[in-house]
Amino acid sequence: MTKSKALKILNPILVILFLDQALTGIFHDFIPYEIFEKVHGIVGYFLAAAVALHIYLNWSWIKSTFFKKRTQV
Repeated sequence: MTKSKALKILNPILVILFLDQALTGIFHDFIPYEIFEKVHGIVGYFLAAAVALHIYLNWSWIKSTFFKKRTQV
């Protein structure tokens, strides 16, 4: 699988995981604590793993954009 295909799959998953974290965080007062604790915690681990994979897949772009070698003038 190419990086492009992997990112096309990973990016929507990242959006869903992020929205889940945001919504469970915002509405935690309306969700039973047992459900909130499991959902928010488990999805948080998946979100962290997905972000790490996203960074890994985009590392060449990150290096070329943020870690450019400066040329001497």
